[in-house]
Amino acid sequence: MIHRTSQIHRDYKDPLISTRMAKSKLSPVLIISTFALLVAIISFKFYTPAEPASKPSEHRLITIKIPEIPEPTISKQNLDKPIATVATKIQSSTVATLNTSTHTVKPGESLSKIFQLQNFSPSTLYKIMQLGKAVNVLKNIKPGQQLNFSNNDAGEFSSLKYQIDRIKTLNVSTTTTGFKASLIEKPVETATDTASVKINNSLYYDGKQAGISDKTIMELANIFGWDIDFALNIRQGDSFTLLYETKFIDGERIENGHILAAEFINRGTKYQTVRFVNNKGNAEYFSPDGKSMRKTFLRTPIDFARVSSHFNLRRKHPVLNRIRAHKGVDYAAVSGTAIKATGDGKVVFRGRKGGYGRVVILKHGQKYSTLYAHMSKYGRYRNGSTVKQGQTIGYVGKSGLATGPHLHYEFRVNGVHRNPLTVRFPAARPVARNQLANFKQQTSPLLSQLERTKQTQLALN
Repeated sequence: MIHRTSQIHRDYKDPLISTRMAKSKLSPVLIISTFALLVAIISFKFYTPAEPASKPSEHRLITIKIPEIPEPTISKQNLDKPIATVATKIQSSTVATLNTSTHTVKPGESLSKIFQLQNFSPSTLYKIMQLGKAVNVLKNIKPGQQLNFSNNDAGEFSSLKYQIDRIKTLNVSTTTTGFKASLIEKPVETATDTASVKINNSLYYDGKQAGISDKTIMELANIFGWDIDFALNIRQGDSFTLLYETKFIDGERIENGHILAAEFINRGTKYQTVRFVNNKGNAEYFSPDGKSMRKTFLRTPIDFARVSSHFNLRRKHPVLNRIRAHKGVDYAAVSGTAIKATGDGKVVFRGRKGGYGRVVILKHGQKYSTLYAHMSKYGRYRNGSTVKQGQTIGYVGKSGLATGPHLHYEFRVNGVHRNPLTVRFPAARPVARNQLANFKQQTSPLLSQLERTKQTQLALN
């Protein structure tokens, strides 16, 4: 304070102030008194008395407005969790954008070509195909089927979805360590249905008129195919009754399952069969008394073909125009119709044989052999190959001495030609004795339901 006062005294001697005082013509005493009063006022204004040491000094607070920053919102349940968990959840809320596309397979397209069109690298396809059995279905894609792809913003593969059928779908996706494949199956509900049909035209036509699927009609023919020749022996007035499975997905019927029980009346003779699953999980069809419906041989090598020439040792040859024994049966069919092996055997000859044209001969053990002639082309089985009953060994044609497309079929027992339509075939094994009780318990309800269906149909008629 003393410093400030001395400064004011120096100002008093300032020439400017002296000049003003001279001009105002005021007395020096008055001027000095006025300045003394002024100094006192200023000193009082800026002087702050000292406070006792025991009392904290007061400071003037200066308020500065700072823009408000919103605090992050953290839910109550996150307060008890580790910071790393909360941070992970915040990061996961940001989802990368995926681009999706659907590719319809075109004729001649391979999987590698499709991946190339999607701009995916060959190494991506290679790694996917190393994922095991689940992805093997991709090797059998067909024209018209669809593949659904997704990729990230960088164009990198993210996922592949392939609907194999109405039940199964293959999913392939990326993971932190590579790729993962999974096979997803929709839950299938199974119920039973029945049908009773009287044949007026043909097995196939009347079955379709009754709403039975192609698959079920073919299965019926295969079950009774060892006892009934559906190309020759079906007559108007024959009938059949079925109990079969039906499959549903989300309440929608998708297909028929297995035939559970069936009865076929052919020319007044009744044949019955029932499906039995043994303790090993193997399913087979048996007669109600436990005898196998399956025989060593099928009665005919072609489904629903017409017999154009019977077994006849005194037949006149249509091309040579002279008597020549016809030691087999001819089945007229469209060129390209599949020819089935009538029994398990081994291919002992495949090639051309004179008037027979293209021929395949099968050996069935030591006692039986079969011959198939006039083929347009062979199946995939070569000399020495083992074939199973029902597998395709060739296709109908008119090679050799033939007036039109047909199959010439011969059946030999110990080297002697026998009529394929009348020869007795040995049966397969019946139900094992230790399984008979289980067989009766499992099949009796099915046969009872089949009988009720038949009685209901008779009442309606």
